[in-house]
Amino acid sequence: MELTAEEFVNRLLTKEAEEQPSDSVKPDELVMELPKDFDEKKFNRGRDFYFENCFALTSSMMMGLITVFAIPSILRVLIGSRRSNSTYTAYRRYLSTVLHTVTWFEHDLKPGSKSWKSLYTVRSRHLRASLSSKLKGTGVVSQRDIALTMFGFIGYSTVKPDKFGIRQLKEGDLDAYNYFWRVIGQMIGLEDRYNICRGSYYETLEVCELLLDRVFTPCLENVPEYFEHMARVMLDGMWSVNPTVDVDGFMFTCRALANVPGYIYTENDRVQLQRKLKKCLKGKPIDTGVDIAELMCPATIEGLPKLPPRLLYYKDYETVETAPAYKTLTLRSKYKVFLFNLYVNLYTSYIGRLYFNLNFRFSVLLMRYFPYLAFFRFGFKESYVNILEEDPTDDTKPKKNEEYNKPKEPESFLRAAFSLIW
Repeated sequence: MELTAEEFVNRLLTKEAEEQPSDSVKPDELVMELPKDFDEKKFNRGRDFYFENCFALTSSMMMGLITVFAIPSILRVLIGSRRSNSTYTAYRRYLSTVLHTVTWFEHDLKPGSKSWKSLYTVRSRHLRASLSSKLKGTGVVSQRDIALTMFGFIGYSTVKPDKFGIRQLKEGDLDAYNYFWRVIGQMIGLEDRYNICRGSYYETLEVCELLLDRVFTPCLENVPEYFEHMARVMLDGMWSVNPTVDVDGFMFTCRALANVPGYIYTENDRVQLQRKLKKCLKGKPIDTGVDIAELMCPATIEGLPKLPPRLLYYKDYETVETAPAYKTLTLRSKYKVFLFNLYVNLYTSYIGRLYFNLNFRFSVLLMRYFPYLAFFRFGFKESYVNILEEDPTDDTKPKKNEEYNKPKEPESFLRAAFSLIW
């Protein structure tokens, strides 16, 4: 009997899923096989849909990656691996992640193909990371971890396609794209009972909506220690191949996408938040603070810090510009958030989609063969990434969240103006 979305998510969030390793074999015993019911035609149609929306879908994955850092068990393994704790190692690791993902779409999924070798490499790394983490006493890479990481790749594009300008151009596109990721999950060791990509797009949509409400929204409101460091060095590293990245702007947009209360950008966001705040006040004076816990589900993930309640005030949201989270952004960050939303609107047109998709595909060529910005930061040889080789390590210790949450000094006008150019 097919489980409902609620039943599936309940099972995914059990202790059993948290403790079950992503693979139970030794690294040298790992064997990959295609799913028995593999539908090559549908899988390839999913690949085609990606390239019809590659700019937007990759943007959604970038936001999803930040979101996944908020899961304590995943963050512990990443920190323990020492492969993304600094700007340089994060650059190498996450550029490799981007290139792996693009490879899956570019090449046929057949034994011996580049796609197959890439997936084998990724699965082997998960297995080695899990064994290493277990020896250190920090847990394993579990079935639940892999499933929640899958949300980073498909979650936002499934739940909020309009926020990226993603459109189904032909009947069945979204089902085919969902099927593509279902197969990818199976290929990297995710058991069917934990695979968040269900039998159809709409089933997956229900699962992702529940995961967003019950896991990612509360985790991004109350992030685990070192989240800020790991997310920020990743974004700083990725600036080296994508200079449109702005760290604070991306962090703000990520929380807005995840429905973290108080993070608003559109007028509709503002009006809806004020309506919720007024409902929570229940006739109390308008200047009474509303505990953010009243506006979202409690976290169903363990390992989050216990912080004092954050209060939201109705009058702070009379305009988007006065909203505390948006107000603290620098002029540069506000400009970058504006550009992102402008790109999304342009992307919904045929010409806009064509332009940005071509721009992205050219960017991939630069990432592979001429990452020129990285040359200046890390050196010529160190900037190139071979996705089949293991990522480098270093002994950089992550900074605590409080180091990044200190009040910032106001920018001078000249500095703010220059930041819009570079």
